[in-house]
Amino acid sequence: MSRAILVLNAGSSSLKFGLYDAETQSEILSGQAERIGAGPRIALAGEVQETGLPTEAGHGAVLAWVIARLLAQGADLEIAAVGHRIVHGGREYGAPCVLGPEDMARLEALVPLAPAHQPHNLAGVRAAQAALPQAVQVGCFDTAFHRSQPRLAQIFAIPRELTAEGILRYGFHGLSYEHIAAQLPVIAGKNVERAVVLHLGHGASACALRNGRSHATSMGFTALDGLVMGKRCGSIDPGVLLHLMREKGYGPGTLEALLGGQSGLLGVSGLSSDMRDLLASEAPEAREAVDLFVYRAVGCVAEMAAALGGIDALVFTAGIGEHAAPVRQAILEGCSWLGFTPDAVRNAEHGPEITAEGSAKRAFVIPTDEEGVIARHAARLLG
Repeated sequence: MSRAILVLNAGSSSLKFGLYDAETQSEILSGQAERIGAGPRIALAGEVQETGLPTEAGHGAVLAWVIARLLAQGADLEIAAVGHRIVHGGREYGAPCVLGPEDMARLEALVPLAPAHQPHNLAGVRAAQAALPQAVQVGCFDTAFHRSQPRLAQIFAIPRELTAEGILRYGFHGLSYEHIAAQLPVIAGKNVERAVVLHLGHGASACALRNGRSHATSMGFTALDGLVMGKRCGSIDPGVLLHLMREKGYGPGTLEALLGGQSGLLGVSGLSSDMRDLLASEAPEAREAVDLFVYRAVGCVAEMAAALGGIDALVFTAGIGEHAAPVRQAILEGCSWLGFTPDAVRNAEHGPEITAEGSAKRAFVIPTDEEGVIARHAARLLG
């Protein structure tokens, strides 16, 4: 019987999953469940499945169905390990690890730092433990990749005792950046000393890579910080929050909903959090939302380049970064002073290289693969 690794990326109402060969880490099958808790819709290899699950089925029931179907399609497979994406590892988790009861308790304590992600990540772990009690459960942390950053990139200008308590710039999307760091030298054909990576999706961030290691990043204590996102505001003057508390009586819950669910592209446009909708719209509010997204991204590239003391390459990844050619074009044009000359034809074809021949600096489109990174870590810990 062949050993396999199941990789889970659990969201609030979704579950991405992939089955990998434990020896080669090659993908066997992948899929996604959506609308969990509100009539689950599950697709395997792109084909929607008839599940028979009740409308209210939660993560546990959905995962049990997925596991049963995966095992039925691969009768000679044993799921020996389950790898989980966990958004926040705090100060304690600087590398992937096998999850035990004490780890779960520590990670539960970090829920307030990632309320939109951590509870669902941990729900996926508990569901996998119940469905596959014999399997090794491996946690892979989005914050871990950024532990290589210098101290000045990690601290805020606040009293030292608060810094000592763990109020730091942790950074996120680390599994995505880990994949890009490994792929960039292969695609560029040489080592790239100073690269800036833009992970542009519903959540968005930037990372400065020095020789493949994180040197600075745009997200900080939480995943609200940095770039404009689908529904998240990104960086905002803290005085705005004080104003809303004093003048409008906003409490923590109201602020959390505003900053994390009603802002970003959705808030600025008043139309949609989806970049595809905004690019297709002729509404001036949609245009303004796209322009602000680009403006903030260009400024962030400059900030990351300053942290590196220069830039040799720029990489676009994740949903918007991989598929929205107009957004990439606008960002590259905004970065022309850094030495980037976009090639419209290459960009329309989505790369991998999207700068013109003779461009002083090179830009690439590299698809991310967080699940593949998790599979490799799980295989290593499985032994």
